[in-house]
Amino acid sequence: MSLRQMEYFVAVVEESSFTRAAERLHVTQPALSHQIKALERTVGGDLLERLPRGVLLTPMGRAFLPHAERSVRSAAQARRAARAAAGAEGGELHIATVHSVAVGVLPEVFAHWRRTRPGVGLVLHEYATTDALEDQVERGIADLAVGPLPVGWAGPVVPVGEEEIVLVVPFDDPLAGRSSVGLHELADRLWVRCAMEPVVEGRPFLDGVCEAAGFVPRTVLWTEHTSTAVRMAAAGVGVSMAPAHLVRGAVGEDCAVLGVDPPWLRALGVFSRVALTGAAAAFTQLLGTLPTAGIRPPRPGEPSPERPYADCGGPPSMVR
Repeated sequence: MSLRQMEYFVAVVEESSFTRAAERLHVTQPALSHQIKALERTVGGDLLERLPRGVLLTPMGRAFLPHAERSVRSAAQARRAARAAAGAEGGELHIATVHSVAVGVLPEVFAHWRRTRPGVGLVLHEYATTDALEDQVERGIADLAVGPLPVGWAGPVVPVGEEEIVLVVPFDDPLAGRSSVGLHELADRLWVRCAMEPVVEGRPFLDGVCEAAGFVPRTVLWTEHTSTAVRMAAAGVGVSMAPAHLVRGAVGEDCAVLGVDPPWLRALGVFSRVALTGAAAAFTQLLGTLPTAGIRPPRPGEPSPERPYADCGGPPSMVR
């Protein structure tokens, strides 16, 4: 069994076609088919079901696929890491993150990186949820991830700071002149909520903290993206919650921002499947030290992965 055979297998699965996979890999279709058959002989059974209009994974193929993906992507990461560590032209660092961090934290970090390390390119992979982020990093899609600290992660995890979750209201809202508000004061308000809202112990975070404050939030609108929810709140549709750094990145001065008393804080960090070396280590250090990154430096007693929102008065652990 060779790495090339696994690369060919993954390409066929991703393209759902031997013809398209051969074109992508710049090989002939007979050569591709020969390598797949050799791989199947090695593993002892069919990995793919050939159909008139494509291919499907067999049960054996479904079991084999994630391991093949990890092998292929780990090899690609090794090549990138070697070039990036040497500062070679064409070296790349693949970074995975969630939408809010991509919008609110990483632009300034990426700009600083490009000024200081022009030979090492950056490739950004964005995901809607921490579940998807952790799954894709585990599958080898990126060299490192930036996001909420994962629970029970087997690889290295480096805390780099914490984000504050704030409330967004329009400028003409009666609360707009205040710096913070107790959640109980919003019991009669309508809420704009987002599909990216964290889930705590199997339920959306806002449901849990509002229940602790003695009321059930009345949702007037659900959105797909946090930045959309912020825009809707700024227009007066309802109150929304979002990381402070995203609010600045998404709407700037177009809305009033309220802290929650006591504050909602969530730890952020860098995590990876393998040791952070070379360019990955340099990026992690930059993220933790750049003062304009939009996150607070780690503090003594900072939120742990088991309690990512500190001092919020809500449920004790954010699972996702």
